[in-house]
Amino acid sequence: MTYQEFFNKIKAQFADKDVSGISEHLAFQFNITGEAEGIFYAEVKDGKLFIEPYEYYDRDAIFIASAKTFEKILEGKLDPVLAFTLGKLKIDGSIEKALRLKDLI
Repeated sequence: MTYQEFFNKIKAQFADKDVSGISEHLAFQFNITGEAEGIFYAEVKDGKLFIEPYEYYDRDAIFIASAKTFEKILEGKLDPVLAFTLGKLKIDGSIEKALRLKDLI
């Protein structure tokens, strides 16, 4: 799988996600390692979710993992906390904000 294919899959999966209940601003950057290597970000702002294939410099947290790990997390097959505990997911930044990832899944 290429980065573009992976990114398109993620963007399509979250295109209709309702984040209107999230009042705070959240900005996460995802660094994909290995196959489909690349960077994208997800931002919740004013009750809307934006997912773009760029680096986000004013982010709350960076998630670093393989495309397979991200797929499992985003499909609900792998708990992000368990992935972090097992060393499959690395987090840099605010752990408190990073835990809000579950609200987006």
